[in-house]
Amino acid sequence: MTILSASTRKKTHLISGAVLGVFVLSHFTNHALGLISIETMEAGRRAFTFVWQSIPGTILLYGALLLHFLMALDSLYRRQTLRMPVGEALKIFFGLSLPFLLIPHVVATRVEPLLTGIDADYPAILRALWSSSAGTTRQTVALLFVWSHACLGAWFWMRGRDWFPRYEFLLYTVALLVPIFALLGFVNGARSLGRDYAEHGGYGDRAYASRQTRLDPGVAQNIRLAFYAGFAGLIGGTLALRAMPARGRIRVRYPDGRVAAVSLGFSVLEASRAAGFPHVSVCGGRGRCSTCRVRVIEGLVGQPAPEAAELATLSRIGAPENVRLACQFRPTHNVTVVPILDTDSLGIKTQLARQNGGGRERRVAVLFCDLRDFTRIAEHKLPYDTVFLLNSYFEMVGEAVEGSGGVIDKFIGDGALAIFGLKTPLPEACRQALTAAARLSDGIRALNLTFEDELEQPLRLAIGLHAGPAIVGEMGYGQATSLTAVGDTINTASRLEGLAKEHDAELAVSVELVERAGLDLEGNRRMVIGLRGRKATLETWIVDDAARLSGVMPAPD
Repeated sequence: MTILSASTRKKTHLISGAVLGVFVLSHFTNHALGLISIETMEAGRRAFTFVWQSIPGTILLYGALLLHFLMALDSLYRRQTLRMPVGEALKIFFGLSLPFLLIPHVVATRVEPLLTGIDADYPAILRALWSSSAGTTRQTVALLFVWSHACLGAWFWMRGRDWFPRYEFLLYTVALLVPIFALLGFVNGARSLGRDYAEHGGYGDRAYASRQTRLDPGVAQNIRLAFYAGFAGLIGGTLALRAMPARGRIRVRYPDGRVAAVSLGFSVLEASRAAGFPHVSVCGGRGRCSTCRVRVIEGLVGQPAPEAAELATLSRIGAPENVRLACQFRPTHNVTVVPILDTDSLGIKTQLARQNGGGRERRVAVLFCDLRDFTRIAEHKLPYDTVFLLNSYFEMVGEAVEGSGGVIDKFIGDGALAIFGLKTPLPEACRQALTAAARLSDGIRALNLTFEDELEQPLRLAIGLHAGPAIVGEMGYGQATSLTAVGDTINTASRLEGLAKEHDAELAVSVELVERAGLDLEGNRRMVIGLRGRKATLETWIVDDAARLSGVMPAPD
């Protein structure tokens, strides 16, 4: 019987992790104050303990710690297979290692003061840690493991959010600098005690450190061993329970005849991983993206209905009833599924420009362009003339895109989809996309001059540009396999191309892409548009003449 729903368990894990993250950040900030002085470090500690060692703070902290650990064990127990991406494995490894690294520190700073009534100030803590190379090493490793676990957990939660790209650089900077400043503060604070150390026999004087300890070393060691045994027992018990054979077996069948025979309780994604079958899952199996979705072609009747998280994602993409998220769908009887984004078609050898485009999430810039009223123009031309004109146009588009550093995804009628950023950082990809738009504008003018005598009206372009996450890879079937991209970023760029037509302009580009490119488009029209099927809005620049972008593009880095 399930006491808590999957949604409640996820929220509990997330909220408890957020509380612990705030605690860790404040604790590391306190360490960093050692860069100023040991007195500042101690003043920060008093403020820190006032918050976290108060009755409400203690209840909040240890309640969050207990819940987070229990939810982690619950998640480990419910995980039907230990096959997982490297990022998930590292997060679990760091998390399960933390108790054993932190127990000595917790006993020294919280348990001993509680039993003896003698508060452990920063000078005493630093002396104890710095007097032993093992203590210094353990403290450093624990700090790095704690922060790595926190950052991985936060990244898995944030990376699918709409606002993440705007703050991505800032967040990565904070993630890098916080542990560096904390370690430097720890070292500088310990070294600032040199004069005090000299008065008591110099560095490494264990006699001095021992005189500061009021708790019997044997008692302290027994407490540490009890904690070690307790945590090891909980983790070992969880692993033992999940290793016990589950009652009931089901078969998950795939369209190529492969079958994954797994215990009842496996999700379809876990079944794929347990059997060693490739299965796309960008968010790591948390139901925050739709890349793992499958079409159920047999055995859907009588299966569990989607819970809230899965239902929200499926509703957002307008999925039919027979489409489920593989990471959330846990069949109760045999089922046949077809992965919609099947990795069997990924990884085919491609040209050099496409080598980094195989089956992974990337942050890219996307360009959609389309000829306006071309159907009307083609009505008055012979078929061969139309083909010649289109090929001249496609050649111009290809040269503009590839000359700017992009890759043509596909031509659709008289339109084209191009991707930038397969081998470059996102800011550079955004600049490349804007450069391509300017070149397209110049190119269409050149075509109009070339075919001036043959065109009743000049060719006109509509271009849409947007940047963000997309699944980029080789997709298709057989000879129809080609590089392509899927996701909201592609849909948004297409919507912007249509917006350019609506406003009789040459270019509609998201403000986000322009800001990432470091460009200033003041003087053009700026508007907020709604996106079909989404509550979110998008700030957009409307540019009448894209060729003018070449005059305001920033200099290359």
